[in-house]
Amino acid sequence: MSLSWPVHHLGVIDSTNSEARRRAKEGRFEDCWLVAEAQTAGRGRLQRPWISPTGNLFSTALFKEPGGIQVAARIPFASALAVSDVAAIVAPEAPVRLKWPNDARVNGAKISGILVETGGQGDDFWVASGIGINVAEAPEGAGQSATSLHALRGDTALTPADVLSALREAFSNRITQARQGFEGLRQDWLKVAEGLGQTVSVSRNGDPLVGILEDMAEDGSLVLRLPDGRREIVRAGDVSLIGSE
Repeated sequence: MSLSWPVHHLGVIDSTNSEARRRAKEGRFEDCWLVAEAQTAGRGRLQRPWISPTGNLFSTALFKEPGGIQVAARIPFASALAVSDVAAIVAPEAPVRLKWPNDARVNGAKISGILVETGGQGDDFWVASGIGINVAEAPEGAGQSATSLHALRGDTALTPADVLSALREAFSNRITQARQGFEGLRQDWLKVAEGLGQTVSVSRNGDPLVGILEDMAEDGSLVLRLPDGRREIVRAGDVSLIGSE
């Protein structure tokens, strides 16, 4: 699994996910990790920019997925749980929570950015799971509050290489879990879900939907309990805790 995949250090590039897409489209790549020292055009979900200062971890796991799109749909949750696993190891005092679908946060401050992209078909179906982790610095201009592992630990001893080592093992375990089915990931995600049982607002195309975050469905959708008692299934949108953002 991914623990044995080679790591390619790329120096300064536009983004590890962009490099992953280039390699995948060429049709010749081995399952691997792509790691940059810095990114000039890092990006996140919905093409939002991801600020990439030196000292943080910028990585993408690029691999062929025999389970196709069914397994690939679980990878964002697996990736977020891998980040949560890493934080539990290197900053065990930090209460990491996952904001749907895959933001890893501590007390409302973002510590990681995840972007999963796919392409190809059949035996050539590939997944690029981009994972950025704030190790040394909490970048400004990210559109929301952020924190770093150094800040959470209260020291600067941790390096991006240390975090990558922990991430490779955690990601390997979570990908194995994803390939076995979604229920295990779902249960583990709910254990560290941010806002579970609380009132949240979900922005869908600019229209807020307010309700109690009740559950995550078997397909990864968010389940809200609306004020009138109805259950609403949310498959896309930005989630905010009422009164916290």
